[in-house]
Formats: sequence, structure tokens, C-alpha cells
Amino acid sequence: MSTDELNIDREARRAERQKRRRKRILMRRIKWAVIFLLLLAVAAVVYFWLQSRQSEPEPVDEPAQPALAVLDPAPTPVPTPTPEPEEAFFTTENTAVISDALPSAYAVVIDAETGEILAQRDSDVPINPASMTKVLTLLVAAENIPDRAGTWTMTAEAQEYCFVNECSIVGYKVGETAPVEELFYGCIMNSGADACLGLAELAAGSHEAFVELMNEKLAELDIDDTAHFTNCVGLYDENHYCTLEDLALILRTAWEDEFCRQVLTCRTMFLTPTEQHPEEQAMSNWFIRRIEDQDTGSVTVLTGKTGWVEESGHCAVSYGEDETGHGYLCVTAKSTGTLQAVADQAELYRTYCK
Repeated sequence: MSTDELNIDREARRAERQKRRRKRILMRRIKWAVIFLLLLAVAAVVYFWLQSRQSEPEPVDEPAQPALAVLDPAPTPVPTPTPEPEEAFFTTENTAVISDALPSAYAVVIDAETGEILAQRDSDVPINPASMTKVLTLLVAAENIPDRAGTWTMTAEAQEYCFVNECSIVGYKVGETAPVEELFYGCIMNSGADACLGLAELAAGSHEAFVELMNEKLAELDIDDTAHFTNCVGLYDENHYCTLEDLALILRTAWEDEFCRQVLTCRTMFLTPTEQHPEEQAMSNWFIRRIEDQDTGSVTVLTGKTGWVEESGHCAVSYGEDETGHGYLCVTAKSTGTLQAVADQAELYRTYCK
């Protein structure tokens, strides 16, 4: 298939997705309108029935009673339908199409304040999010672990999962105990699958139950038609997918949470010494430390999460602000290397956030 035919096919698929989403929103609005009209009709019937009861004449064979002041009954209150959420992000006539010269095959730059997509290339095509998944893991864990003052002990099951799937880890040993709050940082800074599994257990009792919470969050964000996760660490699975726009929304939502924002912006922290690791160990946000050496134009990148699996290549999701505090989101996937993914992000900020 030629490049032109591929572009036409991509545009057709994008148009079809947008058409389905608009249809879904329209049907929901029609449903609420029908409910509203039915409730309004019921209220009107009750009101006129009460009016007719008041106007009935008193029986002539009964002695007249002192008239009682009767106030007109108020109509039955009609609940206001909950407005349907609009699309989080949208294109305009000014949305740029990112050139094929950018090594990342998928890319999007979004104004985080308005939701306008400033530039994109296949940003609504489902991909495997790899370790970018862990941004959602952080968010769901933060919402479901109210007590972060406790500890968690590394299990043999968690260690085996990490070993069999060749996951990146913080490095906890079986039987080693770590502060719960430390797991949140290990999830993002070291991209630690062991920390993620610990959060999943603490939040939901098991990895499987935690994944259910993750998918419930996707539904809450109204992106469950384009996103579905099967694990909390980002392993490849044909049923583990989302679009770049979905990832941008997930990061923006996490950024709005004070604790998540604290974790996401941490550059370096030291692990609590334990019997298994008595020496000082540091964790560092690799992405932040690399992109600060790049020219990102007027934007200072405040956080980011990288990822890699063979099917999605080298990818990253990030958030930055200009000198006025105006926020931007950037997501890329299928780049040619880890450093190239960082360079791609810098180029996108520099080119489109002005």
C-alpha cells in the first residue's frame, strides 16, 4: 500500500472514531432529555391534580368551616441532568500534522490548559503503552491507598513475576520491608515492577483486582472505548493498549493530584536502608535529568515517564510549563532509541509550544 493510501486509511479510521464518539455523546444527551421531559410531565400532572382538589366545593349539608389559607403547591422539583463530559482534547483548523522527519512514528503535543491538540501524528491510534502504564498505576494506587505510613514486604511471587517477565525493578529482596510511600517513587523513578506489584497488593489485595481498578479509572475518564489495561507494569499484551491522547489525559489527571505531582517531579531520592541493603541507594528520574540538557524552547519539562517494549519502541509521556506557568503535554512512541525519544520530545516542545 502506498503512503498516500496509508494516509487516507488513517484519516478514514480517525474520522470513524470521532464519528462514533460524537454519536455516543449525542445518544446520552437524548437519553437525558427524554428523562427530563418525562419528569417535567409528571410534575405538571401532580400540580394540576392538586389545583383541582383545592377548587372542589364544600358539601352544603356541612357547617361552614373557617377558611384556611392554602398556598399554591410548588411544582415537584426536577433533577438537573448531569452534563455529559466533552472530549478532553480536540483538534482545530490550526492543528499541525507532525512531519515524517520526526523519528517517533506516533506523536502529539497538547495545550494542557485548553485541551487543544497543537500537533499530532496518529495520536488516536491504539498502541502498547509499555512502562508509561505506570503513570496510571501511580494514580490508581494513590487514590486507593489512604494510609501511606505503613510498610510492605517483598514476596517470592512478586520476585518471580519480575524475573520471568524481565522487568525493570527497584531491587527489593524477598522478605525485605520497604515504606509504602517509597513504593510510589520506585514505581516512577526506577520504573520498578516490584514497587508496582507492592502498590497493587496494598491497594486491591492482588494484581488482578488492581487491574480491575485501573480499567474502572479508564471508564471514569471516559476513554475505555480506546484504552484497556491487563497489567500494572506495561508488559506487552494484545489487550493492553491505549492511544497517545489517552496517555496525555492520564498524566494530566495524575498531575492534578498533589501527591502524584510530588512523586512525578522528584528528581532523586535515597532508599531507606534495610538489612538486605544497608548501603545507601539512590533512585533518579532518568527522563527529567536527560531532557534538561535539551533545547525545549520556552517550556521547562517538569516530569516524564519513558517506556519500551519491542512492539511500541521507545516512548515517553511528559508535562512541561512555559515561563507563565501555562502547561503542555507531549507523548511520543516508536522512536529509534532512548536518547532519541528524549530528543524527539524536546523538538516537539521547541517547535509547537510558542
